[in-house]
This record gives sequence, structure tokens and C-alpha cells, in this order.
Amino acid sequence: MQRLKSRQQFQAVMAGALVAKTPHFALHRVALDAAHEGAHEGRALFPVTDVWLGVLLPKRWARRAVTRNAIRRQIYEAAREKAPQLPQAALVVRLRTEFSHKQFVSATSDALKRAVRAELNHLLDRVAPKVPVAQVPSPCAPISPERSHVV
Repeated sequence: MQRLKSRQQFQAVMAGALVAKTPHFALHRVALDAAHEGAHEGRALFPVTDVWLGVLLPKRWARRAVTRNAIRRQIYEAAREKAPQLPQAALVVRLRTEFSHKQFVSATSDALKRAVRAELNHLLDRVAPKVPVAQVPSPCAPISPERSHVV
């Protein structure tokens, strides 16, 4: 997984589609080939074909730096865990509203981290392609004649 670093990378992704929302987060995505069309000076915005991730946490919605850093760490960790299921595209997770100070008194409480992680898992699951579940034979299903012998 690669991290977005330049303003041009963030602008390219934010110009892309809003693909998922939760009560506190929004997820923007742009395909890597579509983002390359907007590149100038002969340099690609995303030189490696991989999952690219950026995080936008405005001070408006998370005033304290310790809160922004805790949320940022949760975003990168959740994305790292789900990276194999994520599409090879550029993604930006954006905080779109604040977490209640009355509900989460401490900026680094375990309750806040659990709430953030639950929302992020839900958000990233919505963008990950659905993997078909392997067909497991039911214990009630009849056994085929070729599988009926004992080894």
C-alpha cells in the first residue's frame, strides 16, 4: 500500500467519485489509469500500480492533534489489514463530521478507537470487491459414490 503525498494526488482523487459514506467518514476513489490522464510534465501521479491511500482530517472536525493522529493511525491500520481485498486505485478517507465530545471524552480512549475502527471496516468493506465464498458441502448433502469409500 502506497500513501498519497502531493497536493496533485489528493486533488486527483477528490475529483473522483464518492464511493462510500458512513456517519463520520467519506471515501473517494479514482482509478489509477484515469488519474494518469490528468498528469502533466510527463510524470505519472501514481507511478506504482498498487493501492494508494490518503487521509483528510480537517481541524474543523477534530480540533486536537492527538485526536487527529489517533484517527489517522486507525485509518492506516484498517486499510493495511484490508489491503489485499482493496482495488488497485487511489483512495482518500475524509472525516466529514466530528465525534461527539460528550460520548468520547478522551481523545485517545479505547471506545473512540473501537468506534472509528468499526466505521472504517464498514467503509472499506463497501469498496472491496466481493469475493465469492467457496462452496462447502453441507453435512446433510448426499455423498457422491466416488467419495463414499473410506481411506
